[in-house]
Amino acid sequence: MEDRREGGFTLVELMIVVLIIAILLAIAMATFPATRDRAQDRAAQADLRNALSAEKAHFADHEAYTQVRAELVAIEPALAFDAAADQAPTAGSVAYAASGATVTLATRSATGTCFYVRDTATSGTTYLRNTDCDQPSAPTGAFTETGWR
Repeated sequence: MEDRREGGFTLVELMIVVLIIAILLAIAMATFPATRDRAQDRAAQADLRNALSAEKAHFADHEAYTQVRAELVAIEPALAFDAAADQAPTAGSVAYAASGATVTLATRSATGTCFYVRDTATSGTTYLRNTDCDQPSAPTGAFTETGWR
């Protein structure tokens, strides 16, 4: 008589594999929202840095910052600037308020956090992060020189 055994996995072995996959999936799902939020905040901050570069380019040519949307779009067409100056920031758009040698730019991240950057020709660049999302001319909070916190 011939002994023929078919090879395969037992039910216990399959259950262990499913359990390991479930644990790995749970770990991945727990870290995904925090990673997504950080990425959305960094994207908003990058938009502000690019908008500030556009404003500084205008300042270099005219010795004053601009509040004219068409001038900003001509310098940096990849960014979406608000239709009018000094509006509360929205997600995906850069709000702006300029007065002579000072400009304040703002945007809202997809997480709901607002980021502001203010540049004064005589004293440099300062940063603010808050959730009030006020107009760029009057944000709530104190600007710092070290970056967004």
